[in-house]
Amino acid sequence: MEREWLFSFIPLTIGAVFLGFGVYGLRRAGALRRAGVTAEARIVRHEVRRDDEGATFYHLVAAWTARDGRTCEYSSRFGRGAVRDAFGVGACVTVQYDPQAPHRFAIEGWDMRGVDLLFTVLGSVFTLGTVTVLLIRLLTL
Repeated sequence: MEREWLFSFIPLTIGAVFLGFGVYGLRRAGALRRAGVTAEARIVRHEVRRDDEGATFYHLVAAWTARDGRTCEYSSRFGRGAVRDAFGVGACVTVQYDPQAPHRFAIEGWDMRGVDLLFTVLGSVFTLGTVTVLLIRLLTL
């Protein structure tokens, strides 16, 4: 195998990772839609996280009482660069959570299915595109 072939593993790896994250997110969202329970929650604070480039992301921390009486307080999966008034501290929101694992939850209007879909589409394009190019190269040797 020539060295040029090794470079094809870069988009293949990126595609596989994107596809894995996207499919995981879509399956998680689907499981919440099927078996999830809704509850009224309150935003208790915003967790501020900064990435390596200095960008700031706000993750909502929602608190609610589960049907079995447990008090739940978890940080959202997605962070955004800004928080609208509807998601300020003290705001009432609706969450959908897994009764067996309440840390798996989604805040209506905040968590975005589109991100998981974008990762799935991009991962599919990178993976299938790279595999197609590799197959064509193998068949034309």
